[in-house]
Amino acid sequence: LLLGEVDLNCPSNCQIHNTHFFGTDRQIIRRGQAFSFYARFQNREWDDAVDQAVFTVETGSSADRCLDQTCWSASYKIHQPKCINISVFPPSNACIGRYILNMQITSCGHTYQRCLGDFYVLFNPWCADDPVYMDNQAHREEYILNEHGILYEGVHKHITSRPWHFGQFEDGILDICLKILDMGASYHHGSDRDHCWRNDPVHVSMVVNHMIPENNDYLKGTKPFSWNGSVPILQQWYNGRCRPVRYGYCGSLASVMCTVMRCLGIPSRVVTSFCFPCSIENPLGINEIFDCTGKNLCGKDKLWRYHCWNESWMSRRDLNQCCGDWQCLDPTPLETGRGSSCSGPTWVRSIREGELDLDYDGHHIFSRVNSNYVGWLSQNNAKKTKFFCDTWPCGQHLITKSVGSEQFEDITGSYKYELVFLNVFLRYLFSSMIHPGYCNASNCHIDRELSSLKNPFLSDSGINMRLKMANCPMYGEDVQLHWLLENLRNENKTLKFNLCAQIITYSGCPMDQFWKDSVNVSLGPREVKKIPLCISYSQYGPYLCDHNIMKVVAVSDPECGEVLMVSRDIVINRPPVIVKVKNFNCGICELRNRLRDFYWPRLWYNANKLEILSSFLLLYFLF
Repeated sequence: LLLGEVDLNCPSNCQIHNTHFFGTDRQIIRRGQAFSFYARFQNREWDDAVDQAVFTVETGSSADRCLDQTCWSASYKIHQPKCINISVFPPSNACIGRYILNMQITSCGHTYQRCLGDFYVLFNPWCADDPVYMDNQAHREEYILNEHGILYEGVHKHITSRPWHFGQFEDGILDICLKILDMGASYHHGSDRDHCWRNDPVHVSMVVNHMIPENNDYLKGTKPFSWNGSVPILQQWYNGRCRPVRYGYCGSLASVMCTVMRCLGIPSRVVTSFCFPCSIENPLGINEIFDCTGKNLCGKDKLWRYHCWNESWMSRRDLNQCCGDWQCLDPTPLETGRGSSCSGPTWVRSIREGELDLDYDGHHIFSRVNSNYVGWLSQNNAKKTKFFCDTWPCGQHLITKSVGSEQFEDITGSYKYELVFLNVFLRYLFSSMIHPGYCNASNCHIDRELSSLKNPFLSDSGINMRLKMANCPMYGEDVQLHWLLENLRNENKTLKFNLCAQIITYSGCPMDQFWKDSVNVSLGPREVKKIPLCISYSQYGPYLCDHNIMKVVAVSDPECGEVLMVSRDIVINRPPVIVKVKNFNCGICELRNRLRDFYWPRLWYNANKLEILSSFLLLYFLF
């Protein structure tokens, strides 16, 4: 039996396996689902009595190529004379990656082998036996097939958005994603010789999470906020011999990871959390220090205005999960007491339930979405007075792109309960995992520590204040605010306030203080007063950076006795860019009319006959 032409049937297989978005010139299939091809013979029909075919699949690099030991199977049926249709079934636990398919034919005592070509195997969210299975088709289209996403930025009271092109199906991206797995193979396993870990989405996500992050020194490289898609970042990494791409920030890191995960077949999305604390010493609390003018001083703790990470959908067999759920993966290295590290995969539900010893790095995410905020007033760099405390500002708004829509979906409830459960979780956090000093502490000791975190709010001091936006400033416009003060007591109040504004990066680093003022405020009993504030563009414009965030603070003079503060983060909107495509036929008519108006009067002034003739010819074509 002589083997002739082999048709791998790529277009049909790619359509059935939902991989035709990569193109149909290569065999790209998903595990747990059969693919078929045609084998034609030159001299006779296939005969079961004397003919036998054995298929082998090999994966790995050319130096470390090995057989896949999982249970693959194959079958055939007669398609046409001298042609059979062969169906190969990769199991739902097959390793993902590039394979070589070989066919060995034994016929009438003679054996020969032919390499049929290569093919790619990906995770399969359409297969119920795959750990990444997702049963909702609309969700699969959003979290696997959608190449376009939205990054949410700004502050929790003013959320901005910008588009991001994931491009997981662009030319060459699949090979780049597999190269990332090759480069990161030693992260968990030291040797990638058997490739066995590539069948587990948990281990694959850990490797990708480890490979994505880089350092963020912007002196030499591309500014992080200039990227608007994952494809140029991945291409630059691949074409630059896998050297780090400079530079990224949390949004681009999470988005690139989302591209890699979707490309490999793992449903993924980018999540944004507003008011995200980064404290090295105490993960339970974030401390910000201000001077008497209201200027935010640079301390060890940082309150990120927002932070992005990745969520991927999979069932955790290592946690005995029978169904898929969202797992948190943060590729941005965050400072901890033991140095910087990435987090995940962490079961999102375990974060909400406070099961911190259940998963990878769950305590890091839990503490940051349930941390409290404390404001301190520094006087002459010696004395510090705690004047503000809020037990529920951090992680107060977690959002992601909605399925099939450009609106955002609030998923805060997936990460945390309401405020009434906070003390229960804080008690759990005072374990040896988070705070070793509390491993043997009594309940009364913990109660005293929790109560010490509290501080009278503005209303307890008899004054209620807030800063309210009077406009939504665009770049180039003045910032208009209303400072609202209310005296809650039946007595007069006279206070002196210092006001200031300074630029804040998205990661909470205070920059230049560009505006200062002082105001004496007198309030009668139960009086409400509205004071307009204006910060002109000429004052803030030269200091704005990529983040377009400023912080306005009003703090009372400590010499008045009471220390009160109110602040507001303000985002300066970028001007919109509107592109309108004009109707082609209307554009041609307008051009023709303009040319006619230009040439018609000139026809009568042409002196010689040649010019008159040429003008007539031109008018003929115009009309």
